[in-house]
Amino acid sequence: MKTLLLALMLVELGITAAAADDSCSAQAVAAKLRGDELKTFMANCKALAEMACEGRAIDQKVAGDAKTGFLKQCIKSEVGR
Repeated sequence: MKTLLLALMLVELGITAAAADDSCSAQAVAAKLRGDELKTFMANCKALAEMACEGRAIDQKVAGDAKTGFLKQCIKSEVGR
């Protein structure tokens, strides 16, 4: 039951994030997540941010050292930490 609730919350926050373009941290604060729920949410959100940033790097044809810097900055911006 707790897993289902967390999954629904992540979907809802994902939709909210797409509309408001908030960082993971801002979404967690808005949802008042604490403890294990916060850790799980942040881990999932960071994984999604890494995939999204990797996709942006590919789309923009960023490679080499520039890609490393781009990914670092992009993920930091998405996660908000």
